[in-house]
Amino acid sequence: MENYGLDKIGVNAKSVARNLSPSALTKLALRDEPDAMLMDKGALLVTTGKYTGRSAQDKYIVEEPSSADKINWVENKKISQETADAITAEVKAYLSGLNGVYVFDGFAGADAQYRLSIRVINEYASQNLFMNNMLIRPTKEELAVFAADYVLLCAPGLKLDAKKYGIHSEAAIILDFGKKTITIAGSKYSGEMKKAVFSVMNYELPLKGVLGMHCSANMATDGTGHTALFYGLSGTGKTTLSADPNRGLIGDDEHGWSDSGIFNIEGGCYAKCIDLKEESEPEIYHAIRHGAVVENVVVNKETGEPDYKDKSITENTRVSYPVTFIDNAVIPGIGGHPTTVIFLTYDAYGVLPPISKLTTEQAKFYFVSGFTSKVAGTERGITEPQPTFSTCFGAPFLPLPSKVYADMLGEKIEKHGAAVYLINTGLTGGVYGVGTRMSIKATRACVTAALNGSLKKAEYEIDPIFGFAIPKAVEGVDPSVLNPRNAWKDKKAYEETAKKLAASFRENIKKFNLPEEVVAAGPKA
Repeated sequence: MENYGLDKIGVNAKSVARNLSPSALTKLALRDEPDAMLMDKGALLVTTGKYTGRSAQDKYIVEEPSSADKINWVENKKISQETADAITAEVKAYLSGLNGVYVFDGFAGADAQYRLSIRVINEYASQNLFMNNMLIRPTKEELAVFAADYVLLCAPGLKLDAKKYGIHSEAAIILDFGKKTITIAGSKYSGEMKKAVFSVMNYELPLKGVLGMHCSANMATDGTGHTALFYGLSGTGKTTLSADPNRGLIGDDEHGWSDSGIFNIEGGCYAKCIDLKEESEPEIYHAIRHGAVVENVVVNKETGEPDYKDKSITENTRVSYPVTFIDNAVIPGIGGHPTTVIFLTYDAYGVLPPISKLTTEQAKFYFVSGFTSKVAGTERGITEPQPTFSTCFGAPFLPLPSKVYADMLGEKIEKHGAAVYLINTGLTGGVYGVGTRMSIKATRACVTAALNGSLKKAEYEIDPIFGFAIPKAVEGVDPSVLNPRNAWKDKKAYEETAKKLAASFRENIKKFNLPEEVVAAGPKA
């Protein structure tokens, strides 16, 4: 039996299936995983148990000499080398005791100059198919000489003894930058693997002068090559808004920005399925076919037909598919320097406009602030939107101090002259429970205006509290919602709510050592 070098890292598997085809992995998942089934269009459907979202309290970074002085320990939980080694040894022993394991060798980073080689070792065929989609697949020639920079071990069936190890629960996601390993136990939510690799890239890339970004990206197809970035946390619209039939998709979630331009870190997309409709999100809808992996969607057991409205398992229903399932995907996922940068936020207060234009100083302020609302399902325990500040729109995935990423973005925006806009995909007309969600049609119209340059000629008014510029007219958007004051029936309630949110911004920004001109660019006290 070919072991493919697993014995050298302590996994003495009874059998090893390496880089199998999507069809083969689908068949094996259907054979061995009791919950797995085919949907009506051929996609593989699985459930992930009680872990239906990322478990932030179970993620750790090893405190070790090579990286300890670089890590932002305020935002990241530490674990000792001794404890991490003991857990990793238990995971390796568990994987060795299985009838067999699945290996996928692939790359993170479309730009070969900055990519990492990632070896993934899985307990389940379905999760191996997930990473087959999400990483960049090697050619036969690349696979023949593949040497891993990092090894990812994933054993969802192993439930850890929390008391024995002094950890939060039976699950653990451990990043070890010294030994270059990622260890995952206890959780079958595949997004843990994806975001763990992203966290590794956000550690490694800045050390090479490259900005790691939690954003989607697309490119004009009119010959200009103009690219755009869409920053935002899960649920704010990165995947939906970047999947534009009139533009080429570079990637939907994770990118790097080097001196040469931008590049996709991934080889696939991980889109939300809740309330999915063909007419509003056709690219995602049609990507759910053979080769895709769908998580926690409720289906008709006889026909395999999905009910995308049903959130009885979780609101965080997901689908993973290779980026090539999008007809206008840019392959390889590489583009020039962005001409437009968009910050997406889900505002549960309902006081931010559907679109506003930011100065460079304001861009730095709102980027560092990373205001949004946690959306139901993306993390365990979140059942309704909660206002939050997530530094650089991705604090859970940023091992280094936020200032590193903020300074790099500010420098690149200034150097390349990108226009920056803040777009609210959340509520309008009132707070959560009173206001209504911004329509996707209006949001797409705002995005189109930002990308086609029409907003450069627009007339603006300055918001007296937040200070950003609000366009008085945007084609395809009801003028009454452009200024959020006008969308609220109770103007006094709007003022009070807006000032409350502004005060939250001012309090949050105190955590950062920012230049006075950046602090002054934020909401008024």
